[in-house]
Amino acid sequence: MDIIAPVKNFLLLLLCAAFLLAGCGRQKKKDHLVIGVSYQNLQYEFTIYLQDAIRSQAKKMNIELIELDSRGKAEDQISEVENFIAFGVDVIILNPCDKEGSAPAVDIAVREKTPIVVLNTIVTNFQKAQAFVGSEDAEAGRIAANYMVSLLKGKGSIAVIHGLNGHSAEVQRSAGINEVLHKYPEVKIVVEQSANWDRAQALTLMENWLSSSKQIDAVIAQNDEMALGASKAIEAAGKQQEMPVIGIDAIRDALKAVEQGKMAATIFQDASGQGRLAVEIAQKIIAREPVAHINYIPFKLVTRENVKQYMKNE
Repeated sequence: MDIIAPVKNFLLLLLCAAFLLAGCGRQKKKDHLVIGVSYQNLQYEFTIYLQDAIRSQAKKMNIELIELDSRGKAEDQISEVENFIAFGVDVIILNPCDKEGSAPAVDIAVREKTPIVVLNTIVTNFQKAQAFVGSEDAEAGRIAANYMVSLLKGKGSIAVIHGLNGHSAEVQRSAGINEVLHKYPEVKIVVEQSANWDRAQALTLMENWLSSSKQIDAVIAQNDEMALGASKAIEAAGKQQEMPVIGIDAIRDALKAVEQGKMAATIFQDASGQGRLAVEIAQKIIAREPVAHINYIPFKLVTRENVKQYMKNE
């Protein structure tokens, strides 16, 4: 039985009760903004990067944060948004865990007239939110596929390790990969499967593929955790030099792997920039300043040639 979510919600409701007992005076007397942040899953290293940036920017701007981790459960995320609204936060930052399942959280915020900013991943109704901050995931897929086509000189067999099926990043990154490979008929996807963004699952998956009779010349993993798992299996099989791997996000371990030649490349997604911008936009919304609805921060290819400049940012 999952007791963590009920306990988490109960604690937030206690805060709400204290707020109500105070005569609802907080909204009138407070001298700083309160933002409620619902994270998709703080077990992901990239999500932790987002959290670090949000906390840092909020501190600089004298903004109070109430932060909750939905641990990949859309139903928890919906409850978190309901509790944020009951508490009376000024703005909600939603880092969705599911494209479809987390969408009701946006509808609830809109209905209750609480501004909401969608961060990093999209929901089907993200256009209803005041703003979206993130990167265009299809672009990451295109960059990864183009790089692998270049390494393979336009001919070869690719394995694709997908993220969580139905997650907006998985859907868009898949679309970007397919868009590019459609232009190169001699580059084929010979095997593809989800490893749910998880390093251990990708390791097992890659081990199984390596033990099969399929010819695999390169691997595209839709995040770095999975790329690292695949890379470990490939290294153990003694095929590191003949089977390049690319990931997405440029997390610390992936940057080290690129530097050491264990991964061919990764794709930098600016978690710090996204987190900071989400907080800045939240403040502008409350100040009734104009904000763009779509706020994209570009992805960037990271190879052994330029990896050191990204390691300096860590």
